[in-house]
Amino acid sequence: MRDGRSTDEQFPVKESSSNGIPRPVWLLGWTSLFTDAATEMIYPLLPIYLSQVLRAGPASLGIIEGVAEGVNSLLKLLSGWWADRSGRRRRLVIAGYSISGASRPLIALAGNWVHVLIIRALDRTGKGIRGAPRDALLAAYASPSTRGRIFGFHRAMDHTGAIVGPLLATVFLYFLPGEYRLLFALTAIPGAIAVVMLFRVREPERVAVVVPTAATAHSSALDVAAGARLPTRLWAVLGVILVFSLGNSADAFLLLRLGDALGAVTYVPLLWGALHVVKASLSTWGGGLSDRIGRKQVIVIGWGVYALVYIGFATASSAAGFVSWFLLYGVYFALAEGAEKALVADLTPPGRHGTAFGYYNAALGVGALTASVVFGFLYERFGPASAFTTGAALAAVAAVLLIMTPTHRASSRA
Repeated sequence: MRDGRSTDEQFPVKESSSNGIPRPVWLLGWTSLFTDAATEMIYPLLPIYLSQVLRAGPASLGIIEGVAEGVNSLLKLLSGWWADRSGRRRRLVIAGYSISGASRPLIALAGNWVHVLIIRALDRTGKGIRGAPRDALLAAYASPSTRGRIFGFHRAMDHTGAIVGPLLATVFLYFLPGEYRLLFALTAIPGAIAVVMLFRVREPERVAVVVPTAATAHSSALDVAAGARLPTRLWAVLGVILVFSLGNSADAFLLLRLGDALGAVTYVPLLWGALHVVKASLSTWGGGLSDRIGRKQVIVIGWGVYALVYIGFATASSAAGFVSWFLLYGVYFALAEGAEKALVADLTPPGRHGTAFGYYNAALGVGALTASVVFGFLYERFGPASAFTTGAALAAVAAVLLIMTPTHRASSRA
């Protein structure tokens, strides 16, 4: 063991690669790109659509996003467990993307916010089914020294789709202002392309191999006897991530605040796309940084950036200030997303990655549900400054807790 590095080794399935990224990872990345393009043609406009077209308030927005993300993450728990049990991860991934692609355009038919709630929950059901199995597939094509980069690359492709989507929405609304329903219906096209890409991804014949050594033979035998129980350190890290997620409300509130500050809807999708330019540009670098200097360090820095952004949104008074804080928000994602998933993989027996990612996403979902509902209440009752300050405080507390949490099993250096 070196620098707390695990002695469990995961060997990726051999596939042709481009720039060190295996071909299946590229295909999964392209799938995420098209899917996120479809999603982000809708998401940045959803707060405005709810408030101006369907006449719903901030509290309903909090309920919609909280329930949607809660369903998403709790289903990831079940699908991750089933992926490990059945070994058929690819099928679950295809099913999940298909459900989302079919349900997402139905928002064009919504008559009130309850309809949006049902459709968003169905869309997130698809995401919940595919999420943990997809992450387990990605882990199968990575080694301990490349996990951060692989997960960071996938997030970069996802964020690239989130650049394309708002750009398309902005151009569409420039020529057809107010035609939200037609725009939402057209998201069926990139959703279908995303599903087609998946049929070129092969199911790995072997997703992981544990190599026992003198130091790990006893613990490996115990894992087998106990059904490969998830390690205590993983549970501790997941607990800290839950604390952070309790302050991590839906991004829709940032968009709502940004729209109020700008006084116009036109440029909100464009700024949402600009945010994802930051994410896409830095995510591979951020994940690779965690391979070099350590997962925990990179995550703590990312959470610190998150707290600063929320304080900025609580105190900013000018449109330029809000835009600057909003773009800085992308740095948090680049630093934290890939590193968090890599840390989960580091702390987990390879054959249990699906289950571990399921619990990881369940923690995010429970936090998102609670955070979004509470945030909506605070926003409506006490004002945005109170809501954003609460989120910043929880992020700071979580960062301190993570520093104090042992992660010696983690692969902290390449």
